[in-house]
Formats: sequence, C-alpha cells, structure tokens
Amino acid sequence: MTPDVLADLVRATARDVLTDRGLDVAALPDDVGVERPRNPEHGDYATNVALRTAKKAGVSPRDLATWLAEALVSRDGVASAEIAGPGFINLRLASDAQGAMVGQVLEAGPAYGTGDELATRNVNLEFVSANPTGPLHLGGTRWAAVGDALGRVLTARGAKVTREYYFNDAGAQIDRFVASLVAAAEGEPAPENGYGGAYIADIAARVVAAEPGALGKSEKERDETFRRVGIGFMFDEIKQDLHSFGTDFDVWFHEQSLHESGAVDAAVTQLKESGSLYEADGAWWLRSTDHGDDKDRVVIKSDGRPAYIAGDIAYLRDKRARGFDLCIYMLGADHHGYVARLKAAAAAFGDDPAVVEVLIGQLVNLVRDGQPVRMSKRAGTVVTMQDLVEAVGVDAARYSLIRSSVDSSLDIDLDLLVKRSNDNPVFYVQYAHARLSSLARNAADVGLTQGEEFGLLDHPREGDLIRTIGEFPEVVRAAAELREPHRVARYLESLASAYHKFYDACRVLPMGDEEITELHRARLALCVAARQVLANGLELLGVSAPERM
Repeated sequence: MTPDVLADLVRATARDVLTDRGLDVAALPDDVGVERPRNPEHGDYATNVALRTAKKAGVSPRDLATWLAEALVSRDGVASAEIAGPGFINLRLASDAQGAMVGQVLEAGPAYGTGDELATRNVNLEFVSANPTGPLHLGGTRWAAVGDALGRVLTARGAKVTREYYFNDAGAQIDRFVASLVAAAEGEPAPENGYGGAYIADIAARVVAAEPGALGKSEKERDETFRRVGIGFMFDEIKQDLHSFGTDFDVWFHEQSLHESGAVDAAVTQLKESGSLYEADGAWWLRSTDHGDDKDRVVIKSDGRPAYIAGDIAYLRDKRARGFDLCIYMLGADHHGYVARLKAAAAAFGDDPAVVEVLIGQLVNLVRDGQPVRMSKRAGTVVTMQDLVEAVGVDAARYSLIRSSVDSSLDIDLDLLVKRSNDNPVFYVQYAHARLSSLARNAADVGLTQGEEFGLLDHPREGDLIRTIGEFPEVVRAAAELREPHRVARYLESLASAYHKFYDACRVLPMGDEEITELHRARLALCVAARQVLANGLELLGVSAPERM
C-alpha cells in the first residue's frame, strides 16, 4: 500500500466515521495526508486528520482520533492504529499490504514515479540563457543541471515541456565582444570594458582563419564579419558544452530576431494602444507599478531606441503566441528585479501574472584544499563549466549542482567529489545502484529468481526500505509542483541509506548449499524494486546509473 493509497483509505474511513456519528462531513479537509514518523517505533505512518477535522466537526480531537483508530484497524492492510498525544494516529501496515508496493514498482518499471496531474500544462522552460560572450560560467552551469532536471521532473508528472535557450545576441555586450575579438586579432590589448581570457584570442584566430580578409575590410564590414563569425563560433562552443553536460534544448531563440522581425515594434504598439505605456520626458514607460513593480520601466528611450526590457516584453508575447500557458524563467542572482517586471509585462498584455514564474539561483563557488577556486585557465576571470567537468566529471558535477536548493549559495568541494567514499553523495547513490546490479548478477548465477510472497518481508529493515520506495512518487510530484528537483537527489540518498542498512541486516543470496526459499525470492524482488527506483531517480537528474563501479 503506497502512501497516497493509504491517505485515500484514511480519508474514506474518516468520512464514514463522521457520517455514522452524524457529524459534518464538510469538516474533513481535502488534503488528508500521511507521513512517516521520525521515530520508527511510533509506527509506519502517522496522520493528523483528527486534529485538523475535530474543531469544525464539533468534537474533541482525542474522541475523533479514537473513533477513527477503531475504524481503521478493521480495514484491510492496517495492522494497528494507535492514538498519540492530543489526537495523532500512528498506523502500522500488515506486511502483505506493505509488501504490495514492491509488486507495484516491478509492474510499473521505468514509469514508477510518473503521474498526470500536469497533463494540461504547456510549459516553456527557459534556462541558462547566458550572454554569448564567453564560455559558460558556474552560474550558468548550475542552471544547466537544475533546469534540465526540472524539465525532466515536470515531464514525469505529465507536463508538455519545451526547453528554451534565449541567446542575448543584441546590445552593448555584443559590441564589446566584437571589439575584443578585433583587438585580439590585431594584436592589441582588450578595449576598456572588453573581454579577456585565452578564449578571446582563440576565437579571434578562428575568425581570421575562416575569413582571411576580414582585417583588411572597412571598419563596418570588419566588425560585421567578426560579429557574425565570432558569435557563431561562441554559440557552437556553448551548445557543445551543454550537450556534453547532458543538457539539450528544443529551441534556441535569438534576441536579435525579435528586433529584426518587428516583434518588438508590434509589442510596443499593442501596449501603447491598450494604454499600458505612457509617454513622459520623451520616453515611453510601462505602467509596471500598477502590477506590483517598485517603479515604472522605460521601454522606449527618449532617443527612440528600445530599452532592454522591450526585448523581454516582445519575447514574452512571442511565448504566449506559441501557446505556452506557463512560462518559467530561471535567472541568476543579479536578476531579482526581473520578477516583478516580467509579471507586470504579462498583466499589461491582459494575462494572469501567474503565467510567469521566475526562479532565482544563487552563486556557486568551488573549493579545493579548503581554498576557493577563482580563476579559469581559459576564461581568465571566472570558473567555467569545462573547469568543473574536467575536475570531477559530468555525473558528479550535475548531481552536486542539483542536490541543493537554488535559493541558497553553494560551495562545491572538489576534493570530496572525486572520493570513492560514502561521504561523496553521488558516489553513495551510484554505488547503491551498482551494488544492486552486482547482486542481480550473483542471483542469476545461483539460479535465484524473484518471488511474489511479499508478506514475508516483515523485518524492520525490509519495512523501512519498502516504505522509502513507496515515497518516490510523492517526492517527484512535490519536486514538480514546487520546482525543486533537489528533492529527488536528497530522496535518493535516503533510499541508498535504507538499502545499505537492509543489505547489512537481511541476507538475500543463499549461502553455500543452502536451499533457496521464498524469503530469498521475495528479498530479491525487493532489491530489484530498489534498483528500479534508484535508476528512475537518477534518470530524472540526468545522472548515470552504473552497473559496475
């Protein structure tokens, strides 16, 4: 019996109790839940439904808990129901009902943990979107891992997800990038506010090799050549780095296309006609304070040129025109001000601001030998995705970036991530999968096959492992709902821990000439289920599930 099935059973039983006692069934909350107690001695699961219902029903929580406990123990699959404190109910499941979760995992296979509650959502998930003026830095790398994992989690719960990368290939930063390339090609130092690092010289040399006459052209033609070819090379590097990192996109959207296609002008015209823009001091302003922003925003400057936000407004309009009912933006810590202005833009177009969600990610720092790693051999001023991957590998890099909430800054210990020890969380989880894979091979060698008498799995460690396995669908659901894929990583660590403890306490393979029993077969089935859930969870993180380590 999975936790969600048990929750439904508790709610149905509570409804029956209220009805039988002549009490108001409407007092029963919709979201009756069950949780695992911190102390396993208190039971397999606990519910506070009596505490949440009693006041509205006009009875004491203790009385309602007593009636509900008496009713629950008569239900199939519930071995005991005990009252604790002012009205909590601690539940123990019958071993066969608990063990049934093993069969559910084996039947569902790779689909275990999926759901359809987001099946009506068409989601545009924009992440990374770093300026194409240099290699991906650690902030972008964090979003590459977390964004891809979030896309996988949302898809697992039924959403249609389009992963999108927004290339900021318009504006002053591109002009500085081009000037830096030209300077490097001519053997001159980088201009003031330009870009340094060995990668600039590399790309400049590639532009000259691809366009040998570039430096002999007029200044305008020369700059246009370095812009077109140089940005192309930088784009290609970024795309290749992301692909090697296990992160691919469905759409590569270019900011410049919004200006060239007239999309910016069309968006501005629409907002002028609706009265969402007003003119003051020769500029056009978005009435963003009407929608919660701290100040109105200039959209068209007094010199007639569009401000940066003009592209953002046109881009949101384009996303909505493509049919997305939820637009998630994953932005860096320095973009906190974008939350209100993007929601204001949505409202100005007549949308519910809730169609826009903005997730803000905090900074990432690398540490080696107890000291921060600050410089890249290639980029010069920042640490890049390539630096991290070269130091620890793709799996460790992705896992370490995903396993913490993006709301907090993150220090990554490079020394820890290369250790083959239980202190290294990605090794700990992957080793559990490899250990289970080894066990399956050994079972095949001795002729041990899976059984179905799951009621035999009554050892405390077996119960703990089964209950942990049963939590996986709810973990994935919560990760999708809250946009927090780190929940999956932390869950996998709990599952690995439960498995290692089970393995130390419960013999799976027969010893020597020992006869194979149904308990051996049931335990093997439990191990196969645990391995499946570990593989499913790692897949959601874009991390490999090795069979050997």
